[in-house]
Amino acid sequence: VNRSLGRGTANLAKGPAMSMEQCEEAFLTGVEAAKAVKDAGYRIFGVGEMGIGNTTTSACVLSALTGTPAETVVGRGGGLNDAGLAKKIHIVEEAVSKLKNASVFEILAAVGGFDICAMTGAFVGAAYYRLPVVIDGYISAVAALAASRIAPKTVNFMFGSHQSTEPGYLIAMNELNIKPLFNLGMRLGEGSGCPLAFQVLDAACAVINDMATFDEDEVYDQADSAGFINLFGL
Repeated sequence: VNRSLGRGTANLAKGPAMSMEQCEEAFLTGVEAAKAVKDAGYRIFGVGEMGIGNTTTSACVLSALTGTPAETVVGRGGGLNDAGLAKKIHIVEEAVSKLKNASVFEILAAVGGFDICAMTGAFVGAAYYRLPVVIDGYISAVAALAASRIAPKTVNFMFGSHQSTEPGYLIAMNELNIKPLFNLGMRLGEGSGCPLAFQVLDAACAVINDMATFDEDEVYDQADSAGFINLFGL
């Protein structure tokens, strides 16, 4: 599905990443994606992305939303050396300093990416269409947080998957009050945690819906001989 809004956003170190119109269009593209999932008959979906250069935009959005200092939310991404990390921290710090008292959409337009805006819309759309949705890695966790700031009840439809080693990930998840299901020591996004979480959630639903009660399975409080005979079908 091609919903490209252009060949990348503008340089956030020099000015706004996108116009407000582009931000809103990207957001609504995400809502549209959630509707498409619903219309196709699926009962759950996951939100992930191709993590290429977007830990910087995620760090900017997270810092602006929470007031957390840049050096706390910025990680090494794909493997920055110390000099690269210091430059990244400086860029995030400078960009976020201009966003005091900004709204969520103003933050997304100023320092977000088209991907983060669309994922934010997808999380809001999940709640609107009453679909459970799985958060993948760092970037989608930040988008989920942005969605929660737009519509707080969206959190009721969110589930975590694998814990990212990016330092900002747990900050975003703690703000959401959602715990990841796994800690596999990965830096991956790309939807890699979502299929694993689907299986756990599927098993949890099976327990709730299909597991027998003690009475139905004839499990008795007293371990008497009749109870054992009934329990094991002897």
